[in-house]
Amino acid sequence: MIKDINNYFTSIYYHLHSTHEDSISHQSVRILQMIQKEDEVAVRDIAELLNISHNTASEHIKKLERNGWVKKERDIDDQRKVHIHLTTEGLHVLKKNTELDDQKLKHALNQLSEEDQQMILQAFRLLSEVAK
Repeated sequence: MIKDINNYFTSIYYHLHSTHEDSISHQSVRILQMIQKEDEVAVRDIAELLNISHNTASEHIKKLERNGWVKKERDIDDQRKVHIHLTTEGLHVLKKNTELDDQKLKHALNQLSEEDQQMILQAFRLLSEVAK
């Protein structure tokens, strides 16, 4: 079952992914995903996620900041803390590098019945909830 799910997932992504326009590393994509999915993200969180040093994580953030994809913001209550947020451009880059292409997905879903579309939506919702 696991092998089949992975095979279907990679096939779906292969056929329906967006065209990548930006040159971005896998680690950078993972960092952008973390920033999007978590409420608050600091450099130490990124270091833990990628199992890298704090200094290396900080360098990754500086590169993403230079590209205009993230911004750093000091905590209002504790100026020692710095939180990292996605910019509008960062959200766009993340979407292009992790999501399915809206038009390709719409075209594929339109070939299915409304009932099948709802079944797919329900399956993805359930899997997403237990993955968290």
